[in-house]
Amino acid sequence: MALAQNSARQRSQEAELDAFYEWFDEHSRLHHYHVERVGLGDLAGWRLHERTGDLVHASGRFFTITGLRVGMETGREREWTQPVIVQPEIGLLGILVRRIDGVLHCLMQAKMEPGNINTLQMSPTVQATRSNYTGVHRGRSVPYVEYFIGDRRGTVLSDTLQSEQGWWFLHKRNRNMIVEIDEDVPEHDGFRWLPLDVIGELLLHDNIINMDSRTVLASMPYEDEEAPAAALHPLREVLRRLTDTRARHHLVQTRVPLNEALDAGWQLTDDGIARPDGRFFEVIGVDVQAERREVGSWSQPLLAPRPGLSGLFVRHVDGVPHLLLHARVEAGTLNVAEYAPSVQCTPDHAPGARTEDRPPLLDRLLAAPAADVLYDTVHSEEGGRFHHALTRNLVVAAGEDFPDDLPPEYCWVSLHQARALLQHSNYLNVQARTLVACLNPRLGPRPGS
Repeated sequence: MALAQNSARQRSQEAELDAFYEWFDEHSRLHHYHVERVGLGDLAGWRLHERTGDLVHASGRFFTITGLRVGMETGREREWTQPVIVQPEIGLLGILVRRIDGVLHCLMQAKMEPGNINTLQMSPTVQATRSNYTGVHRGRSVPYVEYFIGDRRGTVLSDTLQSEQGWWFLHKRNRNMIVEIDEDVPEHDGFRWLPLDVIGELLLHDNIINMDSRTVLASMPYEDEEAPAAALHPLREVLRRLTDTRARHHLVQTRVPLNEALDAGWQLTDDGIARPDGRFFEVIGVDVQAERREVGSWSQPLLAPRPGLSGLFVRHVDGVPHLLLHARVEAGTLNVAEYAPSVQCTPDHAPGARTEDRPPLLDRLLAAPAADVLYDTVHSEEGGRFHHALTRNLVVAAGEDFPDDLPPEYCWVSLHQARALLQHSNYLNVQARTLVACLNPRLGPRPGS
């Protein structure tokens, strides 16, 4: 009976995937979007501040590109100055879920973002800055936002504040929410109910499920099939190691005028802001036209980073999947460090990096035999702030010869423990959350409330 049920669900999943791609392709053809790169001086509504050089919006809202002076001591002292995005307001990322014929479905949105490499990706039900949903843009209202703020009409399954990229943002957080409803809601144009297992299949494909969806999906509550005692370390030890990293490493973050970053090796040209050696990222400008957004046209800066790599080693301890996480200090992190993947870097520059800057497990990750590679997919970072920001997400089984003498910043954390930490704020960084979201349907038990 179970085999027949599984076979029927597999056939249903295949049919739903075919229907999704037909709908997604039709939506892409019917709607017009255009993104054109322009110089920072040509951005309508934006200007370089006369005194500081900061790139600011005329309204004083949205976000600012400014300078950040960083002093970091993680075994050795370093200091540098870089551009950084400052966006004090907390955005809202929310997914509505509902059981349809006993299967958990998520209401997802085909959303255009100016920095997406393929224009459209599947976003959460609500993906909005505070400026969006409070009407600062003077555009169309945000659909379904009433389920997440004010008088909610459902059961809140998860509600946390989570960080974004610590090397590109200063102290940026979004509110991540999952709300379950048991009522019919209108399916507006561009929105579609997708079974959770179908989303799991879409996560196997490049650049379909966007970053904001992945960070929310990582916090999906799952039925607990794993006893806490089965973990290699008790949760208090997992937390202690992160606290120890936060206490031992010194991080000083000083917001400074963007002019100081330009004096420290970054250059302003007609094309944007970049380093002469081409490393790390550049700041560019774009003009945007989008039919199905809250506002039909606008200009904005985007941060364009070099391609990244997020790698995770996985092993089973007494049958329980464990993830090797790294308590990592990043320039703009709110609380010094968060748990990151086993390896997180920009591999284009890693071969030429100094030995002390090269991730200690990078070579082992990239040399893994094909049989040990459990997951290998490229996903985009958030296209509302980043231009064609691609990260290769790689999960590799740790072999018998995997070293045990790892630095104290590394910790084997069970998948159950990682999901427990994701019910709280600022424990796992956005790259680690992406990998948990991608692994949940493959290593974890069924979702439950």
